[in-house]
Amino acid sequence: MEDNSPYRIKVSVQVRYLADQSDEADNRHVFAYTITLANEGEHAAQLLSRHWIITDANNHVQEVKGKGVVGEQPVIKPGQSFEYTSGTVLATQVGTMSGSYQMQVLDGEEFAVAIPQFVLSVPRVLH
Repeated sequence: MEDNSPYRIKVSVQVRYLADQSDEADNRHVFAYTITLANEGEHAAQLLSRHWIITDANNHVQEVKGKGVVGEQPVIKPGQSFEYTSGTVLATQVGTMSGSYQMQVLDGEEFAVAIPQFVLSVPRVLH
C-alpha cells in the first residue's frame, strides 16, 4: 500500500548498553537509546507526546506515557531532523521497546508515528 500521507516522520534508533551503570548481581541492566526523527513530509510537525511499551525477557511490560521527549516538544520542519538520547532500565539482559509519538502539524491536525520495535541486549547475550 502506498503512503499518500503528507506527514512522513522517519524514526531511527541506536542502542547502547551502559555497563558502568548496570549491576548484573542486582538484575539492573541500563540501556541508552538515541532516536532520530527525520521529517520527510511536506509540513512542519510538533512532537506532543510519547508512548513506550518496554518488555523484558520475563514478559514484564512497562508502559511509559508523557509529554514530549527529554523535556522538549520540538517542531521539526520538512527536511530537518531532531535527535535525542534517553534511557531505560531492565531487570533482564534482553528486552524490547516499541511505541508511538503523537505529532501535530501547525494547522492543528494530529497524527501518530509508530516507533518500530527494537531490541535492548547486553553485549554477547544475543548472537
